[in-house]
Amino acid sequence: MKTFQQPLSTAEEAHYIQVLQQGNNEEAAKAREILIERNLRLVAHIAKKYQNVDEDMEDLISIGTIGLIKAISSFDAGKGKLSTYASRCIDNELLMLLRSKKKSSREVSLFEPIGTDKEGNEINLLDIIEHEQEDVTEQMELCDNIKKMAGLLDKVLTDREREIIFLRYGLATGKEVTQREIGELLHISRSYVSRIEKKALLKLQAEFKEKE
Repeated sequence: MKTFQQPLSTAEEAHYIQVLQQGNNEEAAKAREILIERNLRLVAHIAKKYQNVDEDMEDLISIGTIGLIKAISSFDAGKGKLSTYASRCIDNELLMLLRSKKKSSREVSLFEPIGTDKEGNEINLLDIIEHEQEDVTEQMELCDNIKKMAGLLDKVLTDREREIIFLRYGLATGKEVTQREIGELLHISRSYVSRIEKKALLKLQAEFKEKE
């Protein structure tokens, strides 16, 4: 893996953030470039957490860098350190990537081990289907509906609506985020988050019913 530049000092970081936010176009572009380059080490550090997944490390760093750029563009110097805020954005971007990959993931073999019973005997999917026939139809219908809804997220929602739904219901991380926390993260009011969330859910509901 390539060697990344050393992080900026606190004073240097504050300087470039100020230039980014208050300088002319040329100065702001240069400041953004420096902030990105000097924080790539942070991206690589976070990407290492996901090195055991089936993704190339360079790809993980590229996706993580998108999160870093978003963080630098939306960072509010009055609300803590850039590295803390950027870490969350980088993590979110990587988790969204992994979730999207999982959504279109591999086929599952009926004979693939999925656990063991109380006696330690291996259980595969076929065993479950054979012993729980009454529940299989419901489970298949639920899985089908989940797949349909996942497809609608990208098709129906805007980028902002999708981001808020992902955060609100923990679709990327498994941890739900409150409207107030989302507002602070995106620098918008809680009530605005609520309106966007409600509009997004109504759009999904309408499209889902139409598909039915």
